Amino acid sequence: MKKVVIALGGNALQKANEPATAEAQQKVCEQTAEQLLAIIKAGYEIVLTHGNGPQVGNIVLQQQIADSERTPAMPFDTCGAMSQGMIGYWLQQAIDKTLVRVGIPKKAVSVVTQTVVDRNDPAFSNPTKPIGPFYSEEEARQIMQEKGYIFKEDAGRGWRRVVPSPKPVDIVEKDAIRDLVEAGHIVIAVGGGGIPVVRNADGTVEGVDAVIDKDLGAAKLAELLDADVLLILTAVEKVAINFRKPNQAELDDVTTDQMKQYMQEGHFAPGSMLPKVEAAVQFAESRPGRLAIITSLEKGFEALQGKAGTRITALR
Repeated sequence: MKKVVIALGGNALQKANEPATAEAQQKVCEQTAEQLLAIIKAGYEIVLTHGNGPQVGNIVLQQQIADSERTPAMPFDTCGAMSQGMIGYWLQQAIDKTLVRVGIPKKAVSVVTQTVVDRNDPAFSNPTKPIGPFYSEEEARQIMQEKGYIFKEDAGRGWRRVVPSPKPVDIVEKDAIRDLVEAGHIVIAVGGGGIPVVRNADGTVEGVDAVIDKDLGAAKLAELLDADVLLILTAVEKVAINFRKPNQAELDDVTTDQMKQYMQEGHFAPGSMLPKVEAAVQFAESRPGRLAIITSLEKGFEALQGKAGTRITALR
């Protein structure tokens, strides 16, 4: 049976304009589990990845508000681990509840995942990824002086801390994840792209303040697990060129060369569809026969059957 890595979008965890309470997000996770049920019933071996942007942002804010000598704020990599555990727990419960209801004897398990990056990645010399709350310029400069953080002004809305966004090169727990999949479990891993770590000369790893793109993290996991399909789920059924223009066109079956051309022409927005397309191209080209699909959560099963979504393959 085919092995599929499914990258859940933000809409699979939290609905826009709804409260960010645990109860509300757990309800959305239950709805997501119902959408995944058809894929599970069909017998696919699946591994789930997910984003964590809003959740880790809230954790960072909570840490900063409570920061004191008695309750010191945790560093950013630890906040990432917190968000992985929290979201993994929600998804585990939601999936298990769905499986019990339909009588499928499987279990979901989440893995707090560390993603290795290159300490010499050029991203470390040009931090661009905003995290945490907004500050006034005076507050930002004071924090920069006290803690050595880097802040940048964000589109007139205030100053925000920025961290690097390096490329993933390896996943520490890949063998354990593979073993869990082979044992029949539904695995939740590489949340938020994984906790960024660098390898030391002695083989140990240590966390770094950075953010890994969640879709690139999913693509790296799919590659390392030798998955057949990378299924990237988002808010739209198909990728489009000339988006929101009179000549908008949705893409069905395309090659990686075509997608590279569309990227060069600027069809995909950075921070939105562009990283999804980059991840899809990276995976499709990592081994002959691999398929990447970008579609909506609701159309995921149909897309695996070739009936929906944008399907991306490499010509050899």
